[in-house]
Amino acid sequence: MTSIEVKARDGRTLMAATWGDPRGAPVFLLHGMPGSRLGQLPLERMLIRLGVRVVTYDRPGYGQSERRPGRLVRDAVEDVAAIADRLEVERFGVVGRSGGAPHALACAALLSARVVRTAALVGLAPRDAEGLDWYQGMTPSNIAAFRAGEQGLHRVGPLLAARLVDMRDQPQRMLEALRHELPPADLSVIADAGLRSTLSRNYAEALRAGVGGWVDDLLAFLQPWGFDVADIRGPVDIWHGEDDVFSPVDHSIWLARHIPHANLVLESRAAHFEAWRLLADILCRIALKQPIRPGLADPA
Repeated sequence: MTSIEVKARDGRTLMAATWGDPRGAPVFLLHGMPGSRLGQLPLERMLIRLGVRVVTYDRPGYGQSERRPGRLVRDAVEDVAAIADRLEVERFGVVGRSGGAPHALACAALLSARVVRTAALVGLAPRDAEGLDWYQGMTPSNIAAFRAGEQGLHRVGPLLAARLVDMRDQPQRMLEALRHELPPADLSVIADAGLRSTLSRNYAEALRAGVGGWVDDLLAFLQPWGFDVADIRGPVDIWHGEDDVFSPVDHSIWLARHIPHANLVLESRAAHFEAWRLLADILCRIALKQPIRPGLADPA
């Protein structure tokens, strides 16, 4: 892993990192909410073997990237472009997982000349998605956070700050507290000690400066995104586990119906955290402009 500090077009500092083969096919991986550039990745030797160069970065307010209060989902496009320019990467794939998925779709819509293929994993649909019951099937802790966001910064800020200590300083305890909300598929994934360790590192880095990035992400998802997913013209792979309770599967079904060239892959007996285990295959396929195939979550 190589860290790199990048100046955004408005002068903000962004912290990015590159992983894998420095001469490999480039693909941006946009982290979840909360998250950081240190989020879970396949082993670096695997990326090198696959010939893939992964680029990650802390969204504003997370990790070591300066905050941008009031940002919209579409604003991620400027930061991705600035990092790509700094790395002298002209064309690249984009993969967004969970909270990173809407930002990946923004790149697909607004950076179409540079993005070769996009994947949105266990993502959300726009809050104003017509015909979608946005909260249906969502876990109570997520509903509470988004409902607080709908009431404004004065409500959601304190709520997320109250979760800060466990998320940043004792993430293992936080994972245990979530167990009663997790479906069996997610419990199976987080049983892996290596994954729990990676989650701990990810959350600790994400929230090192507080909950600003988390608050800004959540509020951005409740606002108009700043683009229409129907305007996306490039190929978009959409993957979702059918048992997901953090980002309900109906969100991806809605997206697939409204994005012109969407390839929807739904996995039975899989949920939210399964996307972490599939990243090696998905990153390789998107970097090499290949579609995601069904059955990735099936046992070998």
